[in-house]
Amino acid sequence: MIQATNTKHYDLFNPTSEHLELREMVAKFAEREMDTQAVHHDENESFNIDLFKRLGSEIGIFGITVPEADGGLGMDPVASVIVHEEMSRFDPAFTLSYLAHEVLFVNNFYYSSNAEQQSRYLSKVISGEWIGGMGMTEPGAGTDVLGMSTIAKKKGNKYILNGTKQYITNGNIASAFIIYAKLDSLDNRKMTSFVVESSYPGFSVGKKEEKMGMRGSPTTQLIFEDCVVPEENLLGNDNGAITHMMRNLEIERVTLAAQSLGIARRCVDVMCDYTMKYREAFGKKLIEFGQVQRMVAESYADLAAARALVYQVAGDLDPDKRSSLGAASAKLVATQMAERVSRNAIQVLGGYGYCREYPVERLHRDSILLSIGGGTNEAMQKNITADLKRMYN
Repeated sequence: MIQATNTKHYDLFNPTSEHLELREMVAKFAEREMDTQAVHHDENESFNIDLFKRLGSEIGIFGITVPEADGGLGMDPVASVIVHEEMSRFDPAFTLSYLAHEVLFVNNFYYSSNAEQQSRYLSKVISGEWIGGMGMTEPGAGTDVLGMSTIAKKKGNKYILNGTKQYITNGNIASAFIIYAKLDSLDNRKMTSFVVESSYPGFSVGKKEEKMGMRGSPTTQLIFEDCVVPEENLLGNDNGAITHMMRNLEIERVTLAAQSLGIARRCVDVMCDYTMKYREAFGKKLIEFGQVQRMVAESYADLAAARALVYQVAGDLDPDKRSSLGAASAKLVATQMAERVSRNAIQVLGGYGYCREYPVERLHRDSILLSIGGGTNEAMQKNITADLKRMYN
């Protein structure tokens, strides 16, 4: 006979008490500090650098996946998903800049660098003294990252970089970037990465993009014209960057999916409050109408399903093994879901949803970038199919 036990039920979304404490801390900070400023920075296409610095100095959420012995929090990708989800409920654009710093630079750098490099850069980016970014996309090479044309040539004890990076988050505010380039030739099988400081000779920032959404996060070109990079800033080995590039793309895709969860959660909250508490039509609360019930119910169910997938994938991520299929699936499902749910929220709120009195129109604009960044959703479909072919053949 099976005996009932008094064991604690496993929580997929907060697997440990530390995860729950992190969620509560970030949720409170985001609601208190991020919600009210989001509209201003969206309208002005400006970045709240003072608030960003406080993420390091006040609540300490830089270096989540860096071991405690090296100055980080020593947590896992689930913790990173929690932060991105909670912050994106209130300001996805600000959170995107956080992602570029925390995931594209800090996490990527830590797992690609040596002890000497870490001694020079890690404390600066974990404290928030320096903001980081990453340069992969180019004007003629977006999803086709292996088609990039930025070239690095060895000259004595330095590398000379030439090329242009496009659509770089934090491009005009970061002090250091991980930059991907090819050595001497355009061989697609060979890729090398460097830490490039914005103060290096030959480095400049190109035009700042004017965008539909994510307007509170700066996006620019980076230009390298005989940019001088010390040889000690080479990450790993010559032509050895593809492995850590692909590995870091997986946590990037999962945290972009987490941003989609935050957007959808806020939209569901707004829809429920509006239809169940405030808005009436023909003498009844709006939620009593079948058409509205369908949009609210499907939005909640879609969110719940996507959220379970994203956290399941995040729990399986490991810096020492690939999880291409899971990461691509989480991003594809969650980003499509966020666009549907935010669009439903606009429709449910009608004229109020289309205007800026409510946040859903901003959240919808922000959601669209998530199906493009980190590899387009069309690329995710291709990756999923390729992985399935390997599994079934």
